Amino acid sequence: MNVLLDPNVAYILLVAAFLLAVLALLAPGTGLLEMGAVLMIVLAGYAIYNLPINPWALAVLILGVFPFFIALRRSRRWVYLAVSLAALAIGSIYLFRSDVWWRPAINPFLAIVVTGMSTALLWVAATKTLEASARKPTLLKDLTGMEGVAKTPVFTEGTVYVAGETWSAYSAHPIPADARVRVLRKDGLRLEVEQVVDGHHSSP
Repeated sequence: MNVLLDPNVAYILLVAAFLLAVLALLAPGTGLLEMGAVLMIVLAGYAIYNLPINPWALAVLILGVFPFFIALRRSRRWVYLAVSLAALAIGSIYLFRSDVWWRPAINPFLAIVVTGMSTALLWVAATKTLEASARKPTLLKDLTGMEGVAKTPVFTEGTVYVAGETWSAYSAHPIPADARVRVLRKDGLRLEVEQVVDGHHSSP
């Protein structure tokens, strides 16, 4: 177990535990992520319990998480993300105390690389999750009467673009690609549509 008391190993275990825990929250139900998170938390907890920690560095690490989440919600996201990266990198480098107060116990290069990679992974996972959450109401929304564009010819099957999304569609009469269409009803994940001609529906 001595290898776990290496500050660099302890740091990697801690980051792995955090990443797995967050990913398990974003994609629950698989079981593998949850099991991996628990294992990493146990190993990281053992290491942290036996290694001296700089309280101020731990505080910087915790505070550095908040700009990350603000960056996900604000338009000037890159400013907040840069602040978060800087805080996480500094907090990581000085998380554990060394024999000399000014000397970091964790390899700075390792801390910067791991911080950058883990932040990038979390950024992609979080943004994709937010995008998926934003799209969910559209699947439940009544699209009847909405207009869109036929992306392909539509008859027994085809594709249309309605309400900012691409849908599978069908029609009682052939509709050419690029024609305006109106939704008659939503049949599961398919739309029944009709062609719109000069603002009016096409006649049979």
